[in-house]
Amino acid sequence: MKEAGYVYILTNPSFKEDWVKIGKSSRPVDIRSKELDNTAVPLPFEIYATLKTVKYEQVEKLIHKTIDRLTDLRIRQNREFFNVSPAKALDILKDISTTLDDAEIDEVYLSERRGESNKSSASSVAESRKQRPRFKFSMVNIPIGSPLIFVPTGIEVRVADEDHVEYQGRIYKLSPFVGTFMPEDKRNASGAYQGAKFFSYNGEILDDIRTRIEKLNE
Repeated sequence: MKEAGYVYILTNPSFKEDWVKIGKSSRPVDIRSKELDNTAVPLPFEIYATLKTVKYEQVEKLIHKTIDRLTDLRIRQNREFFNVSPAKALDILKDISTTLDDAEIDEVYLSERRGESNKSSASSVAESRKQRPRFKFSMVNIPIGSPLIFVPTGIEVRVADEDHVEYQGRIYKLSPFVGTFMPEDKRNASGAYQGAKFFSYNGEILDDIRTRIEKLNE
């Protein structure tokens, strides 16, 4: 099985506030950031956030492509530097992470603002990395064959199995369905969607049903 790697967002005190470096590494990002600390930049890089996944190479390409689509935000076309705020880059990374089964996001900058160290506060970091498991219909007690409404357009689909719906004889996972059928004027910048937020069952959004059940089980 392929080992997980990282997609990282780095900032640098010597950069403009809306400049970031977005890249990938098969090793822990703190090691990679130290490698980048050379005479080419006057101050060391700082880790803003990381995403850990076995699909880190594909995710890096997707986030680069997504930012490039926004406008010409790449500072140099053959480099990993972008004229985009760290927060915006993180929003895109989070959107992409919803399509992955193994995504672990660490918002390092939050720990630093609290004066916490990743090494000395392992429990805090572990908490920040927690991701909800991928949505399944059994989580919200929706039987196979049940009708759902794709809210942006009112399209009716049917539950095909644990994590697929059927529409016009074809089978889709929720997030790819949203990406395919979302109207142009309602699309987000990243093109990645959390599918359960766009379908309703008996008038209630799937993600809201899930949240309600999770709270009852706390």
